[in-house]
Amino acid sequence: MKIRDKKKYKSEFKQELDKFADKLKKYVSTDKGDWTVKGFIDVYKNIYTISSDTKIVSKILEIHIFPQILQFSDSIGYKLLLAEKQNWYPDLTFVHKKNEEVKFALDLKTTFRRNDKTVGFTLGSHGSYFKERDKDKNIQFPYNQYSGHYCLGIIYTRTDVSDDLGETEIYQVQELQEKYETTNKKVGERKVTTVKNLKSLTSVIKDFDFFAAEKWKIASDKQGSGNTANIGSIFDIEDLKNENGIFSKLGEEWFDEYWINHGSATMVKDGKPTKITTLKDFLEFKGRTDLWDKIVSKTSNKKTI
Repeated sequence: MKIRDKKKYKSEFKQELDKFADKLKKYVSTDKGDWTVKGFIDVYKNIYTISSDTKIVSKILEIHIFPQILQFSDSIGYKLLLAEKQNWYPDLTFVHKKNEEVKFALDLKTTFRRNDKTVGFTLGSHGSYFKERDKDKNIQFPYNQYSGHYCLGIIYTRTDVSDDLGETEIYQVQELQEKYETTNKKVGERKVTTVKNLKSLTSVIKDFDFFAAEKWKIASDKQGSGNTANIGSIFDIEDLKNENGIFSKLGEEWFDEYWINHGSATMVKDGKPTKITTLKDFLEFKGRTDLWDKIVSKTSNKKTI
């Protein structure tokens, strides 16, 4: 594919993805900002609340918005493919209906606010498929077949910070009951509480922010979790939404080269061999200290010195 055509497809896809992200807030939340999902319901109309455990919330959110994602992909002329296995990258692959050479990777990233300004998540592996870009191990298509790699970010506030599943409740809602039905007092040994309407149930999360970003533009130069080979994101919410990551003024090529070599390239520092784990050191190692002023701070628009 010609570079000019690739840029055109990327620009069009990102514009549509931005518009889609802007619409999702109204789809998942009430006028007051609460999540419209209140829990699970069984055939007896018992409503089981969910905990604010991040894994549970993330999965339900993905299920909640998936019909919208399907509709979105079709409306912009793309087929949607799900990752064939749970640990494969990406979550979703968009394939252009008229030109199957055009593919975009999209990961869904959900996280809660640590405070009013910061969040954080991982952006995928910098291991096998990231380094061996013509291979298809743990990835839907080889990495270099994708025209762009994007994240759909979902940020929320937890109403209840407890992750304890034992704290969940069971409710019956009067507005859902038929006149002849009687309410249950218990389900097994658990008490059932009767409320007037669904809106009176507290949502476990609220105050959503959705944003779309190209992965390299919101990356940091630090791993995202422990000893795993995951790329970490920047933390500042406004910088995430504005794609103002540490590599954003340097370019995708530097992002790729840095993370391909992260933890394996070694330089001599203070007379000792040191594995390179910061972008500043990597640029020094490459003899490009002239680019230090293009390293964007991870938490603001200020440049590092």
